[in-house]
Amino acid sequence: MASDFWLIAGLGNPGSKYEGTRHNMGFMCADVLANRWSVSLSDHKGLALLGKGVMRLSGAPRKFFLAKPLTFMNDSGNAVASICSYYDIAPEHVIAIHDDMDLEFGRIKVKAGGSAGGHNGIKSIDRSLGTNTYSRVRLGVGHSARQGDAHAKTVNWVLGGFNADQKSRLADFLSDGADAVETIMNEGLGQAQEKFNGR
Repeated sequence: MASDFWLIAGLGNPGSKYEGTRHNMGFMCADVLANRWSVSLSDHKGLALLGKGVMRLSGAPRKFFLAKPLTFMNDSGNAVASICSYYDIAPEHVIAIHDDMDLEFGRIKVKAGGSAGGHNGIKSIDRSLGTNTYSRVRLGVGHSARQGDAHAKTVNWVLGGFNADQKSRLADFLSDGADAVETIMNEGLGQAQEKFNGR
């Protein structure tokens, strides 16, 4: 029988080179949750930084693991699948937090299943878990200009930083992302979609 733990995985790339980049929105949101719930993260098999906590909001307490995969974005699934297997966590209790170029900066969309939308971290988790039924908190980072070499522009965009206006709004945006995670866990996916998807 699956455990009653949740796994919250904030996606990103490890190392100072990637700190503060659009592609590390998941890491940044995980840091907000770690701070909010006083969770300290330590090494899990060299695959992730992992911490454990209990959310006590409305209703029953929710036990959770909070992870920042160290496998680099494109192999995020290795870390997620390892933690799920080790602690017997069902995909329905997994929440991945990640950047999304299809949404404008500041927009949040909550979903379960569906397409990976070209996001390599999500493709990796789909592959490693053998399903896409887990929940996703998508944090909008906007899109690069479409002209020229699309692939190179996309890579440069997601590995780039934020402009001054975005930096001024970033803390509130990440806090909203953390709220979305808590809402999924405490009130369910439908409530989270109602609360965040229409903003």
